[in-house]
Amino acid sequence: MKNKSLRYLTTAAMIAAIYAVLCILLAPISYAAIQVRIAEALTILPAFTPAAIPGLTVGCLLANILGGCPIMDIIFGTLATLIGAVGTYLLRSRKTLIWMPPVVSNTILVSIFSIYIPFMGESDDSLWYIMLTVCIGELISVCILGYLLYFALKKINTKVALF
Repeated sequence: MKNKSLRYLTTAAMIAAIYAVLCILLAPISYAAIQVRIAEALTILPAFTPAAIPGLTVGCLLANILGGCPIMDIIFGTLATLIGAVGTYLLRSRKTLIWMPPVVSNTILVSIFSIYIPFMGESDDSLWYIMLTVCIGELISVCILGYLLYFALKKINTKVALF
């Protein structure tokens, strides 16, 4: 039992570290107004292990804090990642749908609460434009890179700490 808990915690910590490091190393595209967070490809990992849920959440929180994001992005960006990770876990048996929760949650929460509302009245960009750019970035990260990762992990028949 203890070994199982240690593996879960280790897996979550590794995912958190990889997510945060990817964001920081690729900062120019991870924190821009129009962004493609390569780390978001990892949001398919809850389809393999529930340990990815806290791993992605903590990784996003760390990446947002260390990346110097405003408080709204730290809160709502992390919440969007948590919701997306839980949704991916719940849809894990339907591989064609695992992309939806992170894309939808980030498109809505990050667009509205992290970008649009704090700068309302100061920006010429409409909410729909902001949502479109966030959605495109998420689609690239999750649907292209995430699915490449998903199928690579499936191909090597990985058992990423399944409990």
